[in-house]
This record gives sequence, C-alpha cells and structure tokens, in this order.
Amino acid sequence: MVLKKPIIGVLALQGAVEPHRPHLEAAGGEFRIVKTAEQIREADAYILPGGESTTMLKLIETFGLWDVLAQNFKEKPVWGICAGAILIAETVKNPEQKSFKLLPLTVERNAYGRQLDSHHANIKGYEVSFIRAPIIKDAGPGVEVLAEHQGTPVWLQSGKVMVTTFHPELTMTYPSPMHAAFVDQARQSL
Repeated sequence: MVLKKPIIGVLALQGAVEPHRPHLEAAGGEFRIVKTAEQIREADAYILPGGESTTMLKLIETFGLWDVLAQNFKEKPVWGICAGAILIAETVKNPEQKSFKLLPLTVERNAYGRQLDSHHANIKGYEVSFIRAPIIKDAGPGVEVLAEHQGTPVWLQSGKVMVTTFHPELTMTYPSPMHAAFVDQARQSL
C-alpha cells in the first residue's frame, strides 16, 4: 500500500520558506508554497514560517487571507515557527498584536534579545537556531510541552497545532525531528 504524501503548504508571504523543502520531502511530505486562497485550500497542513510577525500580519491583511487561513487552521494541522508561533498564540506581548489564537499560550516577542543574541542549541538531539526568538511565558491546559530550553517551553503541541520558538529548518540534516513529527501528524489527518 502506498501512503499518500500530505501536501504541506508553507505560507510564503515573508520569512524562511524554501529551507523547509528538503526537510518535508525527506519526511515524506510534499512541499508546497502557498500565497493565495486557492493554494491555501489545496494544502493538507500548514507551516507559518519564521520571519517577522508584524510584517506577516500586514501581508495577510493586504492580500485578504485572514479568513481563509483561520478557517483552514481550524480543520487541518498547522505548525508555527518563531514568528509563526507568535501568530498562533492566544496572547502576544512586547508589543501586543493580533493573532489567530489557536493555542492558549502567552508569548513575548524577541524575548531572547536582539539579533546579536541569536544562538544555537540542541533540542531533542538536534541542533536548532534561536533567532530573535519569542519566549512562551505561559501555556494553558491541554498544551503538551515537547521540549524546553533554558527552563522555558520551546516546542509545544495541542491537537493538530504545533509551535516551535526555534528554527529547525536551518540545520541541514534532513529531516528534522520536528518536520518528521509534523508530516506524520499531517498524514494521520488525511
């Protein structure tokens, strides 16, 4: 029996998009750039990539994608990475901003410091990058902490929604454990 490859749509408005391709393909998923409502509807799961959350919000609004994203995020798996984690959190601080409110998380933007404070760390045996990363200050009930860094949750999941405050896509050992877990979740949701 041949398993269907889940189509993983990476929102390609701003941020790290293409580095996800080799990870998703190595994990058995089909990488797809999504920028339009039609492309969003065709995907089986979504990655909100790292980048700049306020810029992403402006572009989502400018291109009229808020409603189609919100609807699909209710039905299909979604993974927010760094800026994407901010867009998924229920509460955003430093400063406050709009979000999809998919997980009961309180997130503080740029909490590790400036660009100069970016660093690498080993998470679950895999080297990842923290780049102007947010810190999760609080996780509500039903949110499972899959990994911590410096005593703070950095990889969390609840149901079909996953967040990481770090960038696994920048490490060139394919697939990352995070991509493998997400593709597996997307496959189970088909």
